Amino acid sequence: MDFDFSDDQAQLRDAVRKWVDRGYGFERRRAIVAAGGFARAAWNELAALGLMALTLPEAHGGMGQGAIDAMVVAEELGRGIVLEPIAQAFIAGSVLSKHAPAAVQSAWLPRVASGEALLVLAQQERRARYRLDVCDTQASASGAGHALSGAKSLVAAGDLADAFIVAARLDGRIALFLVQRAAAGVSAQGYATQDGSRAAEVRFSDAPATLLTRDGLAALEQAVDTGIAAACAEAVGVMDRTLAITIEYLRQRQQFGVPIASFQALRHRVADMKMQLELARSMSYYASLKLDAPAAQRRAAMARAKVQLGQSMRFVGQQAVQLHGGIGVADEYIVSHYFKKLTQLEMVFGDTQHHLGELSGRMQETAGVFA
Repeated sequence: MDFDFSDDQAQLRDAVRKWVDRGYGFERRRAIVAAGGFARAAWNELAALGLMALTLPEAHGGMGQGAIDAMVVAEELGRGIVLEPIAQAFIAGSVLSKHAPAAVQSAWLPRVASGEALLVLAQQERRARYRLDVCDTQASASGAGHALSGAKSLVAAGDLADAFIVAARLDGRIALFLVQRAAAGVSAQGYATQDGSRAAEVRFSDAPATLLTRDGLAALEQAVDTGIAAACAEAVGVMDRTLAITIEYLRQRQQFGVPIASFQALRHRVADMKMQLELARSMSYYASLKLDAPAAQRRAAMARAKVQLGQSMRFVGQQAVQLHGGIGVADEYIVSHYFKKLTQLEMVFGDTQHHLGELSGRMQETAGVFA
């Protein structure tokens, strides 16, 4: 099997890395955090690079690329701990292009591709605790369309989004709907999250909605799996940069007249960080490669990847802070922000314990060393 990236993917990586290095420095990021955690200007710059259109169908203004291209982008944006939720563009593109009626695709996909419209997934509810089959939001027929009532939590940039992809129960089954933020009956309360990005609590009160698919649970699982693959790739980028910053610090910091990078015990800890990073990288590749697999295989693959990524993120983040000492948790120092990002990513779309449960629940009688 060939694991080398194509020339186009290498060029894509280089373009995104250059934008991060030149256009999204630490000071700009701090300014965006202070301003609320999301900048339309930065979002538009990402769109100008073609990143919103990357995985969308060419018929709707997209570039028709695949999961590996999206992985490359997410990894590079992770290196810069970019706040703008690129994963939501990948999720929206996947849901709309695979499940939405043709009229909805024509109306929204070109706007997503250009960056004009920010569509975000609204599926998390307080009672669900990461379970996708737990949904209290209700949908009912209303004239020629539908109306939604309920509440969603931790909606990425929810008070600034143009529309939501919402999971709601229709006739006892989960379905997916598109709801515009400006619609009557929609309210959103935004706030900053742990890593400085933006989320919102969104409420619907008989809000007009457009039905995307009645097979909502399957579509929702696919959407979340797209998000998991993107989160895994982003985490690899975050850990890669965290390790580089830590190594640079160890080379500069001196004790007893020599750089502490020369201390064998610290070198061993750095080697362990590198090992965890590479384990995470391989499972991130695995997750992206499995996005087009049958649903059962795809779901199991995402759970495996998220377990390994969760373990790696926790280890790399904690070791980075420990090796820096007190400065590692200072808000003025960049590594503390990488640590916060890793802490948050570990919980995105299900934490490590949740996905361990997913894996154990999917084990067959033949699972184990004696199979």
